[in-house]
Amino acid sequence: MRVCIVGAGAVGCFVGARLARAGAEVTLVARGAHLRALQTQGLTLIEQDGSRSTHRLRAVGSVAEAPGNDVMVLATKAHQVAPLTDAIAQFLQRESVLVTMQNGIPWWYFYGVPGPHHGRIIASVDPEGQIAARIAPERILGCVVYPAADLLEPGVVRHIEGDRFPVGELDGTISSRAQRVSRLFESAGLRSPILPDVRSEIWLKLWGNLSFNPISALTRATLGQICAEPHCRALAKSMMAEAQTVAGRLGVSMRVSIERRIEGAARVGHHRTSMLQDVEAGRPTELDALLGAVIELARLTETPVPSLEAVYACAGLLERTVCAASRGASGTEVRQAA
Repeated sequence: MRVCIVGAGAVGCFVGARLARAGAEVTLVARGAHLRALQTQGLTLIEQDGSRSTHRLRAVGSVAEAPGNDVMVLATKAHQVAPLTDAIAQFLQRESVLVTMQNGIPWWYFYGVPGPHHGRIIASVDPEGQIAARIAPERILGCVVYPAADLLEPGVVRHIEGDRFPVGELDGTISSRAQRVSRLFESAGLRSPILPDVRSEIWLKLWGNLSFNPISALTRATLGQICAEPHCRALAKSMMAEAQTVAGRLGVSMRVSIERRIEGAARVGHHRTSMLQDVEAGRPTELDALLGAVIELARLTETPVPSLEAVYACAGLLERTVCAASRGASGTEVRQAA
Protein backbone atom coordinates (compact mmCIF):
# COMPACT_ATOMS: atom_id res chain seq x y z
CA MET A 1 0.00 0.00 0.00
CA ARG A 2 1.23 3.50 -0.83
CA VAL A 3 1.11 5.91 2.10
CA CYS A 4 1.97 9.60 2.16
CA ILE A 5 2.52 11.19 5.57
CA VAL A 6 2.07 14.96 5.45
CA GLY A 7 3.72 16.64 8.41
CA ALA A 8 6.36 14.07 9.21
CA GLY A 9 7.28 15.25 12.68
CA ALA A 10 7.76 12.98 15.68
CA VAL A 11 4.44 11.10 15.50
CA GLY A 12 4.32 11.14 11.69
CA CYS A 13 7.80 9.63 11.47
CA PHE A 14 6.97 7.05 14.13
CA VAL A 15 3.99 5.93 12.07
CA GLY A 16 5.99 6.08 8.83
CA ALA A 17 8.81 3.94 10.17
CA ARG A 18 6.43 1.35 11.57
CA LEU A 19 4.42 1.18 8.33
CA ALA A 20 7.57 0.89 6.21
CA ARG A 21 8.81 -1.94 8.41
CA ALA A 22 5.50 -3.71 7.72
CA GLY A 23 5.98 -3.40 3.97
CA ALA A 24 4.10 -0.22 3.04
CA GLU A 25 5.54 2.16 0.43
CA VAL A 26 5.92 5.33 2.52
CA THR A 27 6.59 8.93 1.47
CA LEU A 28 7.30 11.55 4.12
CA VAL A 29 6.52 15.24 3.56
CA ALA A 30 8.78 17.32 5.79
CA ARG A 31 10.77 20.54 5.70
CA GLY A 32 13.98 22.27 6.72
CA ALA A 33 16.83 20.47 8.43
CA HIS A 34 14.60 17.53 9.23
CA LEU A 35 13.84 16.99 5.54
CA ARG A 36 17.53 17.21 4.64
CA ALA A 37 18.40 14.65 7.31
CA LEU A 38 15.69 12.29 6.12
CA GLN A 39 16.98 12.54 2.56
CA THR A 40 20.66 12.11 3.38
CA GLN A 41 20.76 9.94 6.51
CA GLY A 42 17.35 8.25 6.58
CA LEU A 43 14.91 8.07 9.48
CA THR A 44 16.17 6.62 12.75
CA LEU A 45 13.50 5.36 15.15
CA ILE A 46 14.36 4.67 18.78
CA GLU A 47 11.75 2.41 20.35
CA GLN A 48 10.65 2.36 24.00
CA ASP A 49 13.05 -0.47 24.77
CA GLY A 50 15.99 1.50 23.35
CA SER A 51 16.32 -0.49 20.14
CA ARG A 52 17.16 1.53 17.04
CA SER A 53 16.30 1.06 13.39
CA THR A 54 17.10 3.22 10.38
CA HIS A 55 14.75 3.45 7.40
CA ARG A 56 15.50 4.84 3.97
CA LEU A 57 12.16 6.33 2.99
CA ARG A 58 11.26 8.73 0.23
CA ALA A 59 11.22 12.24 1.73
CA VAL A 60 9.96 15.29 -0.13
CA GLY A 61 9.31 18.94 0.66
CA SER A 62 5.75 19.32 -0.61
CA VAL A 63 2.52 17.43 -1.18
CA ALA A 64 2.86 18.16 -4.90
CA GLU A 65 5.88 15.85 -5.00
CA ALA A 66 3.91 12.91 -3.62
CA PRO A 67 0.88 12.18 -5.82
CA GLY A 68 -0.77 8.82 -6.30
CA ASN A 69 -1.20 7.43 -2.79
CA ASP A 70 -3.77 5.01 -1.40
CA VAL A 71 -3.69 6.66 2.03
CA MET A 72 -2.69 10.19 2.96
CA VAL A 73 -1.99 10.65 6.67
CA LEU A 74 -2.36 14.28 7.71
CA ALA A 75 -0.08 14.51 10.74
CA THR A 76 0.41 18.28 10.83
CA LYS A 77 -0.75 20.39 13.73
CA ALA A 78 -4.21 21.88 13.42
CA HIS A 79 -3.06 25.41 12.59
CA GLN A 80 -0.85 24.08 9.79
CA VAL A 81 -3.69 22.49 7.78
CA ALA A 82 -5.18 25.57 6.06
CA PRO A 83 -2.13 26.41 3.88
CA LEU A 84 -2.10 22.81 2.59
CA THR A 85 -5.76 22.45 1.65
CA ASP A 86 -5.42 23.14 -2.07
CA ALA A 87 -2.51 20.73 -2.45
CA ILE A 88 -4.23 18.02 -0.43
CA ALA A 89 -7.47 18.34 -2.38
CA GLN A 90 -5.61 18.25 -5.70
CA PHE A 91 -3.52 15.18 -4.98
CA LEU A 92 -6.10 12.97 -3.31
CA GLN A 93 -6.99 10.24 -5.77
CA ARG A 94 -10.57 9.17 -6.29
CA GLU A 95 -10.21 6.09 -4.09
CA SER A 96 -7.64 7.43 -1.63
CA VAL A 97 -8.52 8.29 1.95
CA LEU A 98 -7.35 11.16 4.12
CA VAL A 99 -6.60 10.05 7.69
CA THR A 100 -6.68 13.11 9.95
CA MET A 101 -4.45 13.00 13.05
CA GLN A 102 -4.88 16.52 14.44
CA ASN A 103 -5.27 17.06 18.16
CA GLY A 104 -8.33 18.92 19.39
CA ILE A 105 -11.70 19.58 17.83
CA PRO A 106 -11.35 18.94 14.07
CA TRP A 107 -12.68 21.23 11.36
CA TRP A 108 -15.05 18.48 10.22
CA TYR A 109 -16.63 17.95 13.64
CA PHE A 110 -20.22 18.86 12.62
CA TYR A 111 -20.15 17.19 9.22
CA GLY A 112 -22.84 14.52 9.04
CA VAL A 113 -24.16 15.32 12.51
CA PRO A 114 -27.97 15.65 12.48
CA GLY A 115 -29.57 18.49 14.36
CA PRO A 116 -29.24 22.26 14.62
CA HIS A 117 -25.43 22.32 14.24
CA HIS A 118 -25.21 20.21 11.09
CA GLY A 119 -22.41 21.47 8.84
CA ARG A 120 -21.40 24.25 11.22
CA ILE A 121 -17.87 25.60 10.74
CA ILE A 122 -15.58 25.52 13.78
CA ALA A 123 -14.12 29.03 13.46
CA SER A 124 -11.34 28.37 15.96
CA VAL A 125 -9.72 25.83 13.62
CA ASP A 126 -11.16 26.89 10.25
CA PRO A 127 -11.76 30.67 10.55
CA GLU A 128 -12.73 31.27 6.93
CA GLY A 129 -14.21 27.84 6.24
CA GLN A 130 -11.60 27.19 3.57
CA ILE A 131 -10.59 23.75 4.85
CA ALA A 132 -14.17 22.49 4.91
CA ALA A 133 -14.81 24.02 1.50
CA ARG A 134 -11.78 22.49 -0.25
CA ILE A 135 -11.34 19.07 1.35
CA ALA A 136 -14.32 16.84 0.63
CA PRO A 137 -15.50 15.49 4.01
CA GLU A 138 -16.50 12.16 2.49
CA ARG A 139 -12.79 11.51 1.87
CA ILE A 140 -11.93 11.82 5.57
CA LEU A 141 -11.34 9.05 8.09
CA GLY A 142 -10.98 10.33 11.64
CA CYS A 143 -8.07 9.10 13.76
CA VAL A 144 -7.20 9.70 17.40
CA VAL A 145 -3.50 9.69 18.27
CA TYR A 146 -2.48 8.41 21.70
CA PRO A 147 1.28 7.69 21.38
CA ALA A 148 3.87 10.20 22.51
CA ALA A 149 7.10 10.70 20.58
CA ASP A 150 9.95 13.21 20.50
CA LEU A 151 12.01 14.54 17.61
CA LEU A 152 15.43 14.34 19.26
CA GLU A 153 17.27 15.86 16.30
CA PRO A 154 16.65 16.09 12.55
CA GLY A 155 15.98 12.58 11.27
CA VAL A 156 15.92 10.96 14.74
CA VAL A 157 12.65 10.14 16.54
CA ARG A 158 12.14 8.49 19.92
CA HIS A 159 8.92 6.64 20.71
CA ILE A 160 8.06 7.39 24.34
CA GLU A 161 4.88 5.41 24.95
CA GLY A 162 1.56 4.33 23.49
CA ASP A 163 0.51 2.49 20.33
CA ARG A 164 -3.23 3.27 19.89
CA PHE A 165 -4.52 4.91 16.70
CA PRO A 166 -8.29 4.24 16.74
CA VAL A 167 -10.06 5.25 13.51
CA GLY A 168 -13.65 5.94 12.56
CA GLU A 169 -15.85 7.12 9.73
CA LEU A 170 -17.51 10.48 10.32
CA ASP A 171 -20.95 8.89 9.88
CA GLY A 172 -20.20 5.98 12.22
CA THR A 173 -20.30 3.23 9.58
CA ILE A 174 -17.85 0.33 9.54
CA SER A 175 -16.62 0.85 5.99
CA SER A 176 -14.27 -1.24 3.90
CA ARG A 177 -11.75 1.59 3.78
CA ALA A 178 -11.80 1.93 7.56
CA GLN A 179 -11.09 -1.79 7.74
CA ARG A 180 -8.20 -1.41 5.27
CA VAL A 181 -6.62 1.40 7.25
CA SER A 182 -7.14 -0.44 10.52
CA ARG A 183 -5.47 -3.57 9.10
CA LEU A 184 -2.62 -1.44 7.75
CA PHE A 185 -1.91 0.05 11.17
CA GLU A 186 -2.36 -3.28 12.93
CA SER A 187 0.18 -4.87 10.57
CA ALA A 188 2.69 -2.28 11.84
CA GLY A 189 2.15 -3.28 15.47
CA LEU A 190 -0.21 -0.37 16.17
CA ARG A 191 -3.58 -0.90 17.81
CA SER A 192 -6.23 0.58 15.55
CA PRO A 193 -9.80 -0.39 16.45
CA ILE A 194 -12.63 0.94 14.28
CA LEU A 195 -14.92 3.19 16.32
CA PRO A 196 -18.64 3.69 15.70
CA ASP A 197 -18.37 7.11 17.40
CA VAL A 198 -14.99 8.68 16.71
CA ARG A 199 -16.09 12.04 18.16
CA SER A 200 -16.42 10.60 21.66
CA GLU A 201 -12.86 9.28 21.41
CA ILE A 202 -11.69 12.69 20.21
CA TRP A 203 -13.18 14.23 23.35
CA LEU A 204 -11.54 11.61 25.56
CA LYS A 205 -8.10 12.42 24.15
CA LEU A 206 -8.84 16.14 24.12
CA TRP A 207 -9.88 16.00 27.77
CA GLY A 208 -6.25 15.69 28.78
CA ASN A 209 -4.81 17.89 26.04
CA LEU A 210 -7.03 20.90 26.76
CA SER A 211 -5.93 20.94 30.40
CA PHE A 212 -2.41 19.56 30.65
CA ASN A 213 -0.98 21.15 27.50
CA PRO A 214 -1.67 24.80 28.39
CA ILE A 215 -0.87 24.22 32.06
CA SER A 216 2.47 22.69 31.07
CA ALA A 217 3.20 25.62 28.76
CA LEU A 218 2.44 28.13 31.51
CA THR A 219 4.38 26.29 34.24
CA ARG A 220 7.13 24.68 32.11
CA ALA A 221 6.32 21.46 33.96
CA THR A 222 6.03 17.87 32.75
CA LEU A 223 2.88 15.78 32.97
CA GLY A 224 4.19 13.95 36.01
CA GLN A 225 5.00 17.20 37.82
CA ILE A 226 1.59 18.73 37.06
CA CYS A 227 -0.29 15.67 38.33
CA ALA A 228 1.83 15.55 41.49
CA GLU A 229 1.27 19.22 42.37
CA PRO A 230 -2.09 19.54 44.19
CA HIS A 231 -3.06 23.00 42.90
CA CYS A 232 -2.21 22.21 39.29
CA ARG A 233 -3.99 18.88 39.53
CA ALA A 234 -7.07 20.67 40.91
CA LEU A 235 -6.96 23.19 38.06
CA ALA A 236 -6.76 20.40 35.48
CA LYS A 237 -9.70 18.68 37.17
CA SER A 238 -11.78 21.87 37.07
CA MET A 239 -11.01 22.41 33.37
CA MET A 240 -11.90 18.82 32.57
CA ALA A 241 -15.19 19.06 34.46
CA GLU A 242 -16.19 22.14 32.45
CA ALA A 243 -15.25 20.42 29.19
CA GLN A 244 -17.24 17.35 30.20
CA THR A 245 -20.34 19.51 30.56
CA VAL A 246 -19.81 20.99 27.09
CA ALA A 247 -19.34 17.54 25.58
CA GLY A 248 -22.46 16.29 27.35
CA ARG A 249 -24.56 19.06 25.84
CA LEU A 250 -23.36 17.89 22.44
CA GLY A 251 -24.44 14.33 23.18
CA VAL A 252 -21.00 12.97 24.13
CA SER A 253 -20.37 10.99 27.31
CA MET A 254 -16.92 10.15 28.64
CA ARG A 255 -16.29 6.45 29.21
CA VAL A 256 -13.78 7.02 32.03
CA SER A 257 -13.76 9.25 35.10
CA ILE A 258 -11.79 12.47 35.44
CA GLU A 259 -9.53 10.91 38.06
CA ARG A 260 -8.78 7.95 35.83
CA ARG A 261 -7.93 10.28 32.94
CA ILE A 262 -5.59 12.28 35.19
CA GLU A 263 -3.91 9.11 36.43
CA GLY A 264 -3.35 8.10 32.82
CA ALA A 265 -1.49 11.36 32.24
CA ALA A 266 0.50 10.88 35.45
CA ARG A 267 1.71 7.49 34.23
CA VAL A 268 3.31 9.12 31.19
CA GLY A 269 5.71 10.70 33.68
CA HIS A 270 8.27 13.33 32.83
CA HIS A 271 7.07 14.07 29.31
CA ARG A 272 7.10 17.62 28.00
CA THR A 273 3.88 18.24 26.10
CA SER A 274 3.96 19.36 22.49
CA MET A 275 2.61 22.77 23.51
CA LEU A 276 5.44 23.24 25.98
CA GLN A 277 7.94 22.28 23.29
CA ASP A 278 6.37 24.79 20.89
CA VAL A 279 6.49 27.58 23.47
CA GLU A 280 10.13 26.85 24.27
CA ALA A 281 10.94 26.99 20.55
CA GLY A 282 8.96 30.21 19.99
CA ARG A 283 6.51 28.51 17.65
CA PRO A 284 2.72 28.90 17.33
CA THR A 285 0.82 26.31 19.37
CA GLU A 286 -2.35 24.24 19.00
CA LEU A 287 -4.11 26.36 21.64
CA ASP A 288 -7.11 27.22 19.47
CA ALA A 289 -7.76 23.62 18.46
CA LEU A 290 -7.31 22.30 21.99
CA LEU A 291 -8.94 25.04 24.04
CA GLY A 292 -10.30 27.83 21.84
CA ALA A 293 -12.58 25.41 19.98
CA VAL A 294 -13.96 24.01 23.23
CA ILE A 295 -14.72 27.53 24.44
CA GLU A 296 -16.41 28.19 21.10
CA LEU A 297 -18.57 25.10 21.63
CA ALA A 298 -19.26 26.19 25.20
CA ARG A 299 -20.69 29.47 23.92
CA LEU A 300 -22.67 27.57 21.31
CA THR A 301 -24.24 25.42 24.05
CA GLU A 302 -24.48 28.29 26.56
CA THR A 303 -22.15 26.54 29.01
CA PRO A 304 -20.14 28.57 31.57
CA VAL A 305 -16.44 27.65 31.42
CA PRO A 306 -14.54 30.15 33.62
CA SER A 307 -11.49 27.94 34.20
CA LEU A 308 -11.11 27.21 30.49
CA GLU A 309 -11.44 30.88 29.61
CA ALA A 310 -8.90 31.99 32.23
CA VAL A 311 -6.27 29.48 31.15
CA TYR A 312 -6.96 30.25 27.48
CA ALA A 313 -6.37 33.96 28.10
CA CYS A 314 -3.07 33.34 29.91
CA ALA A 315 -1.79 30.73 27.47
CA GLY A 316 -2.80 32.91 24.52
CA LEU A 317 -0.82 35.86 25.86
CA LEU A 318 2.13 33.57 26.50
CA GLU A 319 2.01 32.32 22.91
CA ARG A 320 1.88 35.83 21.48
CA THR A 321 4.75 36.92 23.72
CA VAL A 322 7.10 34.07 22.88
CA CYS A 323 6.29 34.24 19.16
CA ALA A 324 7.00 37.99 19.18
CA ALA A 325 10.28 37.36 21.01
CA SER A 326 11.17 34.72 18.44
CA ARG A 327 10.52 37.17 15.62
CA GLY A 328 12.55 39.75 17.51
CA ALA A 329 15.49 37.39 17.63
CA SER A 330 15.22 37.22 13.84
CA GLY A 331 15.44 40.98 13.47
CA THR A 332 12.10 42.43 14.61
CA GLU A 333 12.36 44.74 17.60
CA VAL A 334 10.58 43.53 20.70
CA ARG A 335 10.10 45.83 23.69
CA GLN A 336 10.54 44.30 27.13
CA ALA A 337 9.08 45.71 30.33
CA ALA A 338 11.56 46.59 33.06
